[in-house]
Amino acid sequence: MFILVNLKAYPCDPVAVAEAARDVAESSGVRIAVAPQTAHLDRVAATGVETWSQHVAPIEHGSHTGHTLAEAVADAGATGTLLNHSERRLRLADIDAGLDAAERADLETVVCANNPDQVGAVAALDPDAVAVEPPELIGGDVSVSTADPGIVEGAVAAADAVDPDVDVYCGAGVSTGDDLAAAADLGARGVLLASGVAKADDPRAALEALVSGV
Repeated sequence: MFILVNLKAYPCDPVAVAEAARDVAESSGVRIAVAPQTAHLDRVAATGVETWSQHVAPIEHGSHTGHTLAEAVADAGATGTLLNHSERRLRLADIDAGLDAAERADLETVVCANNPDQVGAVAALDPDAVAVEPPELIGGDVSVSTADPGIVEGAVAAADAVDPDVDVYCGAGVSTGDDLAAAADLGARGVLLASGVAKADDPRAALEALVSGV
């Protein structure tokens, strides 16, 4: 199972979370990555933790003020990127262009989707993985694997029908080892989470509890 911790714009210490994630990954053998704000990418990458960008823009080098260039995040130490998070929605054409940008920069990709139908549509664009995240559960206390396991099962089936090589992750409300175990039982190969770690009083303890489900 892959654990991707999205720090969003929460008021946490990105380096402290990164160090905790690095240490828990090393001690548990579980793959854990951290996606900080773009301005913090190099500081997080310097800890040695696997580092992801929260987004890259569907652009190439050129006149694109205010956009996030895939090559720039790779230079800062990112090895992967999220695309189309529920809080940063893209048109299908821009998802496709964002995947092209990520490929140019040799970034691994996870494209987020709201439901199994969207999972099938984005799986056809050949990302490394898709993540199903019902928006109504994001930031809540109940994980999607508990609240609506059928969504996860449907997402796995939808991706498999299009391209069996595209992994399926799930997110929204994931915070405990039981949530991680439930996601795995439903066929997911990883999870996305944010507040369960970024807003925790003790991010290391939160991550240790999470990997107990592996």
